[in-house]
Amino acid sequence: MTETAAPTTGAATQLTAMVIDDSRAARTLVGNMLGKLGFNVVAAEHGQDALDKLIGSDDAPAAVVVDWNMPVMDGVEFAREFRKQAKFKTTPLLMISSESDPRRVASALLAGIDEYLFKPVDSEMIRERLAMLGLRVGEG
Repeated sequence: MTETAAPTTGAATQLTAMVIDDSRAARTLVGNMLGKLGFNVVAAEHGQDALDKLIGSDDAPAAVVVDWNMPVMDGVEFAREFRKQAKFKTTPLLMISSESDPRRVASALLAGIDEYLFKPVDSEMIRERLAMLGLRVGEG
């Protein structure tokens, strides 16, 4: 199932972001935040679902936001597999999670996560992290 959030910007070329989370509420919340920043949002329920959608597509998303703890394929394993694909080597990959153990956070970063945000988050936090990664998006 693909869920989308309506963008609020009128940009001619709209960037796409993917949200990966097993919680429908979390996908909707983060998707709405990204929509307010001007993204077209595509959603996936777990890492394997996301890989299936991404690998089957000709285009790489402008950014991917992933949760850690999910069934089938968690966020860290998704990051490892995602980074193996040449077309995703430079795609900004943000993880939003309640995991706070520094060793676990470090393992996520080593797996290919670019930025790590602790729950709860807001659209400004996401916008700032994307800007740090060179992706300028609208104000939330």
